[in-house]
Amino acid sequence: MIAMLPVRPLIATAMVAASTGLLAVPAQAVQRPAATPVLVGVRAAHHDGLDRLVFEFRGRVPAQRDIRYVSELIADGSGRPVHATGNALLQIRFGQAVGHDRRGDVTYGPARRTYALPGVIQVVNTGDFEATLTFGAGLARRVPFRVRALTGPSRVVIDLATPYRTVPVRAYFAGRRPHATAVTRPVAAPATAYGALQRLFAGPTQAEKAQGLRFVSSGATGFSKLTIKDGVARVHLTGRVAGGGAAFTVADEIRPTLKQFPSVKWVKIYDAAGTTQQPNGPTDSVPPSLEP
Repeated sequence: MIAMLPVRPLIATAMVAASTGLLAVPAQAVQRPAATPVLVGVRAAHHDGLDRLVFEFRGRVPAQRDIRYVSELIADGSGRPVHATGNALLQIRFGQAVGHDRRGDVTYGPARRTYALPGVIQVVNTGDFEATLTFGAGLARRVPFRVRALTGPSRVVIDLATPYRTVPVRAYFAGRRPHATAVTRPVAAPATAYGALQRLFAGPTQAEKAQGLRFVSSGATGFSKLTIKDGVARVHLTGRVAGGGAAFTVADEIRPTLKQFPSVKWVKIYDAAGTTQQPNGPTDSVPPSLEP
């Protein structure tokens, strides 16, 4: 006798799919989340009547953009103030965008950079936190600006008007030679001495750093006051100023930066407490903390 095997009904794949509802959704209707834009470059250049600041992205242009003037730059996450050299501060914020790769490495270059431009002095990153990417730009003046989103490549372009006259001045930085090295900066007239000192504290550009130039701050974070009277320039520094026994200090950069102007013969530098060694008389002076 031949045993008969039980016959099991075949269930069509299409029937299974239909019973689960998979056939109800066309393939082209399935939405995939768009890749988060990644910042790959920050650059700035001067054009006729304006400075152009460009943020270039891999992927699409960030849909969420908030660009406005602020009184202070604040770090995302920590809430701490972030310094950027300038007389006006522009905050640039991109939502649903990042400036790092999957390993956490920065994708756009230095987080702080200086420019030798009439308007844009410094650009600094203030946050890359929870898919919100924020920068601050220190500007020579608060001016009108225009924002455009462009493709090919994806980028956000900020055009900042420069409707003022500038003159070339020199800022002196430490270099390979024993003495400070001069670089040229365009500053708005008539406050050229103030502008030169401001550009000094902004530091060298990326190209100048590649040539070996650097800013020796000696702990100074900036200056709160500059006066020039009867041939004497008085500079009041901020921060914890200390030379640390070094032969070259911030004073060796400040003095030539200010003495390029005919109105300055002597430079007296004060610490944050208002102290300098020789406040009176025709001589240069530094605070005791900057002495070797």
